[in-house]
Amino acid sequence: MNSLILHADHLLTMDGGNAIIADGAVLVAPDGRIAQVAPAAEVMAAHPHVPVKRLANRLLMPGLVNAHAHSGLLRGTAEGLPVWEWLQQYIDPMHRVVSPQDAETASRLCYAEALLSGTTTVVDMWRYMHGSARAANDLGIRAVLVPYVAEHPAHDYFETLDTNEALIRDWHGGAGGRIQVWVGLEHMFYATPDAWKRAIAISRHYGVGFHTHSNESRFDVEETQRRHGMRPIQALEHFGLLDAPQVLLAHCVWLDDEEIAILARRGIGVAHNPVSNMKLASGAAPVEALLAAGVAVGLGTDGEKENNNLDMFEEMKTSSLLAKFSRLDAAALDAWSVCRMATIGGARALGLDAQIGSIEPGKMADLIAVRTDTPRMTPLLGGAGGNLHHNLVHAVQGGDVDMTMVAGRILVDGGALCSADLQALIGDANRAVPDLFRRRADWLRENATVDALREAAGASSAT
Repeated sequence: MNSLILHADHLLTMDGGNAIIADGAVLVAPDGRIAQVAPAAEVMAAHPHVPVKRLANRLLMPGLVNAHAHSGLLRGTAEGLPVWEWLQQYIDPMHRVVSPQDAETASRLCYAEALLSGTTTVVDMWRYMHGSARAANDLGIRAVLVPYVAEHPAHDYFETLDTNEALIRDWHGGAGGRIQVWVGLEHMFYATPDAWKRAIAISRHYGVGFHTHSNESRFDVEETQRRHGMRPIQALEHFGLLDAPQVLLAHCVWLDDEEIAILARRGIGVAHNPVSNMKLASGAAPVEALLAAGVAVGLGTDGEKENNNLDMFEEMKTSSLLAKFSRLDAAALDAWSVCRMATIGGARALGLDAQIGSIEPGKMADLIAVRTDTPRMTPLLGGAGGNLHHNLVHAVQGGDVDMTMVAGRILVDGGALCSADLQALIGDANRAVPDLFRRRADWLRENATVDALREAAGASSAT
């Protein structure tokens, strides 16, 4: 790969001062790192022989970090239930019958969707993730892969710590460092105490992170108190599940002050998923209290089935609106805070803020260009006192992304996917879904309640 200069009308760095450079440029080095960030005239004068990609009517900013997602093929077919009933009726039966090929097909489509809408890093908790690793390798996205592990007799149809460890050995650090593999548990409830110990032992042995869901619903808190006599974050700490080199917890909706203090003291990252939390009626996470305590908070879309898309710009807007609505405070969770959560904040929650999340020399060139010649970005007032950040949070949609670059490689250009045939990926998914739904309906017919069967049959007939 050769050096390249990206020249945009506006450059949003997301550095410590949220610097904006009008008519700015980024020099991308052959190793995929950022070598210089400055006004365009200065960069081009210093490197007169380096090719320039002119991004006219475009804003250049760091790629978005999706801090919690699940690949899948259930979009629009798992609706209308709160989280625990939703898991039992729709999601767990799918996990019993999904195939490795289904799982890889889902990851390829989801990673394509992510890239097209400006996500350059995704934390994906999914199944049969050797296929996800191949998908991330081929499409070029930066991925933290976290297998859906369950180690409990009642949940023996997920990944295991054995398959998780095998994935670490085979793929951690793969694709030139773009792929990380962490240890994952679907939930504390889905594992035994011995499995908790082994999960953290594996994480510490390989020096990798640990990711799970926590405090997502009232049921989560009440059931943890019933089982262990303490709240979920207290239980995670008590049983050693916060002792990994890096810990990221998804949701954290129902927290009390003591739990927030534990997260801050232990340096635990949180993935806030506002659309999912609203759709599943889980509640509104105390994001501003977390940020005020110094907790690293990123944004996540959650999965395609509980969102129902992977558009991080939509997640940005929703996070701001949910905070304002739940607190009845129009000033809650301002646009700059949201922009940081989607970029450098998410990177920090993953322990990757020295590598990605802002446009600064030495970091990886994970960058996106957003169109500014749209009604949604009009008027556009640049500079520190302008409305650029407000438009990004409250107006822009994922379809406004014109270019996506990861590690210096352009993966989306002119709004089109360069690293795969999008229509082929869509075709593969459409061919896989009917048989997946038939297998799920067959399992429900043999094992589930009449009500669950009726729901599954309705979803199957819809295909």
